[in-house]
Amino acid sequence: MYPGDMMFNAVPIFIMIGFIVVIVLVIFNLGKGINQWKKNEDSPRLSVSAIIKSKRTHVSRHTHHHTEQHHHDHVTSSTSYYVTFEFESGDRYEFMVSGGEYGLLAEGDTGKLTFQGTRYLGFERL
Repeated sequence: MYPGDMMFNAVPIFIMIGFIVVIVLVIFNLGKGINQWKKNEDSPRLSVSAIIKSKRTHVSRHTHHHTEQHHHDHVTSSTSYYVTFEFESGDRYEFMVSGGEYGLLAEGDTGKLTFQGTRYLGFERL
């Protein structure tokens, strides 16, 4: 047996290990998402007085590589919108909101925040 033969025998094993790691990570993240959804479903719907303290966005960029026939990569991006609310107790909590909702909310607005667990349900200005 040549030393190179062992290398070729090990490559499929490394590929299989990498594949298993990716599958485990996907299952783990799915489980976390389902667990968070369940927690939100089990949480009470709350409506509390709050003030909007800050707003921020997070842009994720994704590069899609094409075959050699296409000499450029395709880049897409997605934007997530976040709003931080402060309760009368002084506690603050940040919620992810839709882009449309984000545009309607302004820092300093006061009103009734409705949420369920980590799920933002709405904000009604007073």
